[in-house]
Amino acid sequence: MRTYAIGDIHGQLGKLQAAHGLIAADGAGPEDVIVHVGDLVDRGPDSRGVIDWLMAGQAGGAPWVVLKGNHDRMFVGFVGDAGHVDPGLRADLSYLHPKIGGGATLASYGVLNAADRPLGPVWAEVQEAVPPAHVAWLAELPSRFARDEALFVHAGIDPDVALAEQVEDALLWIREPFLSDKRDHGPLIVHGHTVVEQATHYGNRLNIDSGAAYGGPLSAVVIEGREAWLLTPAGRQPILP
Repeated sequence: MRTYAIGDIHGQLGKLQAAHGLIAADGAGPEDVIVHVGDLVDRGPDSRGVIDWLMAGQAGGAPWVVLKGNHDRMFVGFVGDAGHVDPGLRADLSYLHPKIGGGATLASYGVLNAADRPLGPVWAEVQEAVPPAHVAWLAELPSRFARDEALFVHAGIDPDVALAEQVEDALLWIREPFLSDKRDHGPLIVHGHTVVEQATHYGNRLNIDSGAAYGGPLSAVVIEGREAWLLTPAGRQPILP
């Protein structure tokens, strides 16, 4: 059984379409699921295009799973309430802070220079510009997906909590103690959220966030059992633990 996975997209529509091209070139069939591990929006130039493209693919029957990332949840929260603060976000940050990159997402909907203008008028424009269907779709995205010997999540899991009892805050935001935990979690945990130079297999987890938001590549991988390969224009490249 093959499962494909794509790392954090962050508004990079061209890279997303190229990643799907690599998956097609690998011979993916209608029974092979493609999982996107979240963070569709923020920082990159075309978050709206990414959402439109993924929604259209799913509506057309493509075997695509799209998971919710912390940035996706922050965007939904901001559209619903200009003062919303996600419980996972540092107290000194906000959705429009440059480190978060929400301004780039709003610009893709035509709301320009959001971080440099008064919040009230910006939020009023957002209500007119962001389609309710986009917000509803993002809000309803799942936070986990299990298939074969892998569990796909955005950020990771709390290693001290049973898999069945994991809460969304952990699945969307966790770094430590997950990243340094060497224990076998049962399934291979496939995740993004924490940028690495290239997709990396740690034995108990596979990190596929290679920094597309910061000029890095958008990784597309194929997983068979607990083995993984990076998809490249030259074909599969093993990702060894």
